[in-house]
Amino acid sequence: MSDMINEEEKIGKISIADGVVASIAGIAAIEVEGVSKLTGNISKELVAKLGKKNLANGVKVEITDGNVVVDVSLEVEYGTSIKKVSEGVQEKVKQAIENMTGLHVRVVNVVVSGIKMNKE
Repeated sequence: MSDMINEEEKIGKISIADGVVASIAGIAAIEVEGVSKLTGNISKELVAKLGKKNLANGVKVEITDGNVVVDVSLEVEYGTSIKKVSEGVQEKVKQAIENMTGLHVRVVNVVVSGIKMNKE
């Protein structure tokens, strides 16, 4: 299957669907301070209500030969450093995927598609 990762182990096969990797990336991205929501309209408030379901929105994952390329589209909070938030997302997504799946993350692309204005 093209949407599955398969690794032969001594006692059987392990398969990780692309959607699982995308969900891991989405959860990691939304946890970074300064991220308002993923472009798929998943805000921190909605994450709390939904219990972190459907976090693949705003995340595209390509897996080839155990190497992962991730595209994350998000909105940042006004007043935060876009560069620092984006770098934080890159690092957190990379670590989460590699730690949880054992796959190698080759690249994490971040697209900042909006800024959330704070209401006072």
